[in-house]
Amino acid sequence: MGARRSLGRQFGWLWAAYAVSAFGTWLAFDAFPIIAIVVLHAGSAEVSLLAAAGLAVGAMVAVPLGPWMEFRRKRPVMIAMDVVRFAALMTVPVLFLLDRLTFAQLVVVSVVVSAADIAFTAASGACLKALMPGDDLLVANGRFESTAWTATMVGPPIGGAAVGLFGPVMTVAANAVSFLLSAAGIRAIGGAEPRPARTGTPSRLRAGDLLEGWRYILTHPALRPLFFNTVLVGGLIMATAPLLAVLMLGDLGFAPWQYALAFALPCVGGLIGSRLSPRLVARFGRHRVMLTTGALRACWLPGLAFVRPGVAGLVLVMAVELGLICCMGVFNPVYATYRLERTPADRVARTLSAWSVSSKATIAALTALWGLLAGVTGPRIAVAIAGLLSLATPLLLPRHEQAPLPEQEPAASHS
Repeated sequence: MGARRSLGRQFGWLWAAYAVSAFGTWLAFDAFPIIAIVVLHAGSAEVSLLAAAGLAVGAMVAVPLGPWMEFRRKRPVMIAMDVVRFAALMTVPVLFLLDRLTFAQLVVVSVVVSAADIAFTAASGACLKALMPGDDLLVANGRFESTAWTATMVGPPIGGAAVGLFGPVMTVAANAVSFLLSAAGIRAIGGAEPRPARTGTPSRLRAGDLLEGWRYILTHPALRPLFFNTVLVGGLIMATAPLLAVLMLGDLGFAPWQYALAFALPCVGGLIGSRLSPRLVARFGRHRVMLTTGALRACWLPGLAFVRPGVAGLVLVMAVELGLICCMGVFNPVYATYRLERTPADRVARTLSAWSVSSKATIAALTALWGLLAGVTGPRIAVAIAGLLSLATPLLLPRHEQAPLPEQEPAASHS
């Protein structure tokens, strides 16, 4: 349903901008840890700090960005965040060439890029809602989802080859350039973007505005359970990633290429799921599909605790990841559309920003917590505990369908 139909030139440029930055990001996915280890001779504690600081501090820095951008035109905000990410990332190869690169610099860049990621995601969600009417919103989210999984599947292997040929610093430079190309794509969208009107909202940012996104989410009967579900599921999945690396590469003796293959190939499930998503919604209804796939995606994580050495263990990991990612490929565009449809146009940026901040902060906290847990119980037991907790997350999905907000004509005000 609508898998091949055109969504218009403006969406085409937005999609192209997303695609080029997604591929750039996954191309340089492991570049910062590799630079920290190989170039700066950082230890495991410093590498863990680098990963956690980027998420946690970046999330805190991004808190005021949602209210700040809510009543501004979203495309200039997106372009500005792309330029910020380009400039921050380019400091890494420049300082490397000058022999001035430090660990503190990597941490600062990681924080800046993480905060800009959150702001860009919130602004792009608002932009997409304004561009895509009705059922086109689900088709558009499906295309973004399929692009994300394609980048996840092919980006790291190509990036690994590029690191071997040119070094990790060059992949960071390539990622930086991808954000510059993304900014050019957003600029090419064209057409007039009305300035969002303030409806009874003071022109100056107040302290209470910082919490408006969370206030809307937590008082909304459908978004509240969905928020807790997605944040917790994402946090549990990501918290197991470093533990699986330790388990597979250390205890079980898998080669790095086998480990990479085990998580790259199953990403084809995301392509399959995102293609199926509009068809399943057309046949079974949006709410039923979201509930079913939201529950199914929680059932796979416990299987990773049973990984064994050898081919059998590799096949087990691939099968579990394939099932998980396929369910996510269906669920993610449906839930993203459901969330946008139930968020008023004058709250989209704040709501999506609060959602992203919470997600990144939860991932950082659970990753640190599960690292401590694995130190006590071992990585396999820690993965099993995360899997058992994930089985309870379907209870947090919204049980009852709620009608989306009525479509409104975009309001405009003049500078």
